[in-house]
Amino acid sequence: MELILWIIAVVLVGAGVFALFRHQILWGIVLIVGGLLVGPGGVNAIS
Repeated sequence: MELILWIIAVVLVGAGVFALFRHQILWGIVLIVGGLLVGPGGVNAIS
């Protein structure tokens, strides 16, 4: 399960960075924050 969350986090952050390069600032920030929450050290690490 932890590996799946890592993969999801990497995809979200990657999509966020790609959105930033396409000048979609708000959507990019939302994706990056979502990836950080899902990934290591995010909300999952608390529980």
